[in-house]
Amino acid sequence: MNKVYRVGQIVPSSNITMETEIPAMLTARQQIRPERFTFHSSRMRMKTVSKDELAAMDAESDRCALELSDANVDVMGYACLVAIMAMGLGYHRESETRLKQRTIENDMETSVVTSAGALVEGIKAIGAKKVALVAPYMKPLTELVVEYIRNEDIQVLDYRALEIPNNLDVAAHDPMNLPEIVASMNLEGVDAIVLSACVQMPSLPAIPMVEAQTGKPVLSAAVATTYQMLKALDLEPVAPAAGALLSGAY
Repeated sequence: MNKVYRVGQIVPSSNITMETEIPAMLTARQQIRPERFTFHSSRMRMKTVSKDELAAMDAESDRCALELSDANVDVMGYACLVAIMAMGLGYHRESETRLKQRTIENDMETSVVTSAGALVEGIKAIGAKKVALVAPYMKPLTELVVEYIRNEDIQVLDYRALEIPNNLDVAAHDPMNLPEIVASMNLEGVDAIVLSACVQMPSLPAIPMVEAQTGKPVLSAAVATTYQMLKALDLEPVAPAAGALLSGAY
């Protein structure tokens, strides 16, 4: 019998994309690999993507980690990139350590991945030093994300802030708009494209299109989180139609 892995997600209450895109990638993976997955979430309150709401939401992540560890999940992902990045440079390391400690205290030690840390590691995994990125946030939060990534020794050569404040509106953004947005960007010298630096803004169906359009590796925060979850489970990090990072080359 094929092993079934329980995938836990700590999700902003208004996030509907992470529970769509990560299961989509891992379900597609089931067509090419034997492992099976189930999906489990715990929610932190957040409606508007503002620094104050993000900080209040992050304070709930310990409770969520505890709840998911009650279900004895095999890995858990903190599914909000900007909440981590808004807490200060390098904060993903502190968050991952603290949340794992909550699971240890509950006698259910679990690997913890943050989408913020996963994006940084995903960019590095494909050997990219210079990126262009698209984010749905207001400009000040987008600049904060850019600064966070630059602090991890990755150059951000160009970026777009779509300035969508309401988190449900972020989820409603049509991923088919992304190829045109990327076409308007300066990609000279860019090694890779972050098509969505946000786990709420859908991008999965557009990733193969933008790779074909630009000839460059394309990833998203959701793709990078899936990659890191599979690595944490000691499984081959592959999934069909999810771009270069999950192609099996890395």
